[in-house]
Amino acid sequence: MIKTYITGIVLGVAGVIAALNFVPLVDQHREVSVISVTPNGGNSESFQVNIPMDRIMVGDQDSKSPKPPGIAWPESSMLDGSRTELFKLRNSRNTVIGVASRLAANNDKLGSVVEWVVHLPARGSMYISLAPEAADGGRSGEMRAGTREFDSLIGTVSERWIADTTGAADAPAGRIELVATFVSNKPIDQEESVE
Repeated sequence: MIKTYITGIVLGVAGVIAALNFVPLVDQHREVSVISVTPNGGNSESFQVNIPMDRIMVGDQDSKSPKPPGIAWPESSMLDGSRTELFKLRNSRNTVIGVASRLAANNDKLGSVVEWVVHLPARGSMYISLAPEAADGGRSGEMRAGTREFDSLIGTVSERWIADTTGAADAPAGRIELVATFVSNKPIDQEESVE
């Protein structure tokens, strides 16, 4: 009887492991990517954040009304002059496709930085570093690292604020637009190139 019980447990565990190999636990929906080809080669993709609707969290040491209310901000001197925000991220069709966090700091310990981390659950993540000073209505910088789909890419990213001019009562105050232009960082294999 004990042998039958132990055999049942072993076969049950083996069956679960085999089932997990063939049936995914999570089937994440992937929204179709809205990518355009740039004239000099590479791809371009636009992301946006509608303010204030897409703001999930905002915090800094001097905030009188953080979001969500009651959020505790660390009392560290390293974080003086820094602000962190978390957003829902949308594609150019205004569909939510992921989340993004933005850190802006200006102090002696961190220096002047503006950094984004963009996470698209079905595609991967990007770490973006932008110039702290704005020029021509926005900031520009580059993607420093990526995971999964973005692992083999390098590129530039720009950030700009677009104010709402429609005057509609339910319209957002404006939106933050991130435009990323990527190329592959892998060399073309001579044997695979088309002749």
